[in-house]
Amino acid sequence: MPDVTANGIKIEYETFGDASAEPMLLIMGLGAQMLTWDEGFCEMLADSGYFVIRYDNRDVGLSEKIEGSYMPDIMSFMASIARGEKVNVPYTLDDMADDATGLMDALSIDRAHICGASMGGMIAQALAIRNPSRALSMISIMSTTGNPDLPPPEPQALQVLIAPMPSEREGYVESFVEAWKVVAGPESSGDEERVRNLAARGYDRCYYPEGVLRHIMAVSAHGSRKEALGSVKVPTLVIHGSADPLVPVEGGIDTAESIPGAKLAIIENMGHYIPSHMWPRVVKEISEHAKKANRIDM
Repeated sequence: MPDVTANGIKIEYETFGDASAEPMLLIMGLGAQMLTWDEGFCEMLADSGYFVIRYDNRDVGLSEKIEGSYMPDIMSFMASIARGEKVNVPYTLDDMADDATGLMDALSIDRAHICGASMGGMIAQALAIRNPSRALSMISIMSTTGNPDLPPPEPQALQVLIAPMPSEREGYVESFVEAWKVVAGPESSGDEERVRNLAARGYDRCYYPEGVLRHIMAVSAHGSRKEALGSVKVPTLVIHGSADPLVPVEGGIDTAESIPGAKLAIIENMGHYIPSHMWPRVVKEISEHAKKANRIDM
């Protein structure tokens, strides 16, 4: 897989489809490598007529690690956030949004459909706020506005997010699968072997838990985007599962209500994961949105 220098750091990426087609930039969530955008899902999007780019966020996978930066105890850090105290962070979601536009610059892409999942949805929102001229459209999947008045994650889901992962391969893979079972939703059981393989591939490719902690810090410290999203004019699609225990569906509803003209698609029984049997539905939603956005843009 190739890499480029974007926003001053190395970013690893991979593409699918015809390079002359409209670009679709996929941004993955907290601590997750680009592998989590499954090849089959990316190929479905490419077959729908898009030049699909997936990449590793900073501090994860094969992209550059921000080593030597401030690393507090994560529980103390989150307690400080809850008290409204000012905190130091190595980087912000705005920096990660600038990584995305930097990757587009490096690939000579002026505008793209920006599609983010979970933390990736937050990064997509930040990009649409900071650099709206770079977005043909925006797709925010299982994400939220950062509004502190929204329901929090279910306790068990939050626990698996912040719990340390084993450092040895077998334990890591089993813990990954068990965490996935907590957040994935009631219709995901058929993907267990797929997820087990994903965990093993991810471990072999790059085991780097420090990056997960810094991602948590970036998300926690970013604050609410709700007010700023009110100024977003980029055509927006919000996709959320009705059974998401990590980012409750109210987060998706709030995102759609905050962005003028946004479309909300709630998928029944989907959790914080897109099961493979739901890929056609999600790809159809994204493709139809992108085509409609182009007609509006014209």
